Parts: sequence; structure tokens; C-alpha cells
Amino acid sequence: MPNLYPGATVMAESTTADSWAAAIGIEFHEVRIQTNAHDLSLVFSGLDVSELPPGYTPFSVPGEAADNLQ
Repeated sequence: MPNLYPGATVMAESTTADSWAAAIGIEFHEVRIQTNAHDLSLVFSGLDVSELPPGYTPFSVPGEAADNLQ
């Protein structure tokens, strides 16, 4: 059975990442992210991944302050 949501794959050989590394002088990487509707390539030099608790909402306004926005 085919995998409908393959997810992220690190591209071991990436000419795009290699060209950025040569131009800028630091190491670059490429990750291919496949979903049911999109096929994305992410080229980056650094990546910070953090585990967040369930219900995390970084851009919420708590309590009475939210009422004052209306």
C-alpha cells in the first residue's frame, strides 16, 4: 500500500544546498516535505526544533486584555 503522507526526508545529495554553501561559506542542508497536497523543499543553514506542550498558543491575549481588543 502506498504511503499517502511520506512526511520529511533529509536530502543527502542537494545541489541547491551545495551551491548556497559555496556562495556563503557555511554548511547548508535540504529537507523535502511531502504532504497530500504539497511537495516542499526547505534549504537552511540552521534549524532549532522545540517540543511544545499541548494547547500552546504563542499569539494569544489572556483574560481582560482580550476583551479590550474589541
